[in-house]
Amino acid sequence: MPAPAYRAIAPADLSPADFYQYLIGAVAPRPIAFASTISAAGEVNLSPFSFFNVFSISPPILVFSPTSRGRDNSEKDTLHNVRAVPEVVINLCDYPLVEQLSLASAEYPSGVNEFVKAGLTEATSSLVRPPRVAECPVAFECVVEQLIALGNGPGHGNLVVCRVVQAHVREAILLTGRPGIDPHKYEAVSRLGGDWYSRLRPENLFTVSRPNRHLGIGFDELPTHIRHSDLLTGNDLAKLANVERAALPTPAQIEEIKAEPMVAYLLNKHRTDLAEQQKQLTLLARQWLEEGRVAEAWRVLLIG
Repeated sequence: MPAPAYRAIAPADLSPADFYQYLIGAVAPRPIAFASTISAAGEVNLSPFSFFNVFSISPPILVFSPTSRGRDNSEKDTLHNVRAVPEVVINLCDYPLVEQLSLASAEYPSGVNEFVKAGLTEATSSLVRPPRVAECPVAFECVVEQLIALGNGPGHGNLVVCRVVQAHVREAILLTGRPGIDPHKYEAVSRLGGDWYSRLRPENLFTVSRPNRHLGIGFDELPTHIRHSDLLTGNDLAKLANVERAALPTPAQIEEIKAEPMVAYLLNKHRTDLAEQQKQLTLLARQWLEEGRVAEAWRVLLIG
């Protein structure tokens, strides 16, 4: 398979607005901080920001970045507000609210309450002055610890470092029996490039075994015929390489798998064409890897 072609793109060769399109298209999906703030005069503001994420557990820190406007380098009301009143509620939006979230991003004049414009309900916060969005499934009340300017030209970012002091989580999306949020019940939305958003849906969920639970053998210790297979993907090989040495199949287990109905069928069907037999066994192993049957896939791949 030929190597893919790449284009080298230097930020210095493009306008900030053009390079921005590559950034937001590639760094995706991005979670959205639906930030509610309040001015010194008590005027409420609500605006979404997709330059956002969680950055610390203890203390619990969220960071978002209101960028200055590209056309005139002016700052957004959210930034003015957190300077005057260093508190913010970071609300998290789900799919039923995405159009209202988008509406709140419109550049209404200062002093206009986006809760009203977007048809959302102000709920009194417990520990901070800005209200939270009553309709949002999750809200984090925060105090602003730091404001860090990342430049001074049009489009420069301003990191708002927020320490969470109170969380509000809708009961219906909580896991049962342990702390956390059930991704099957939380239709979180996130930003892509342009007008595109993405939606967390149950059919898009998958798990990946975390390697810090054990020490896998790594790619370099995969048998050569497996590591250089044209039929196995990088994901397939990584699943195999994430197996501990002690869990590798024994000769008895490899012999035993030959009696598995599908394996036995393939061994018999292609007994006179060993190359085709190996191909079909590898394809079966790939299918089992997709199904999470890693131990069985290993055994099939080691049939000599």
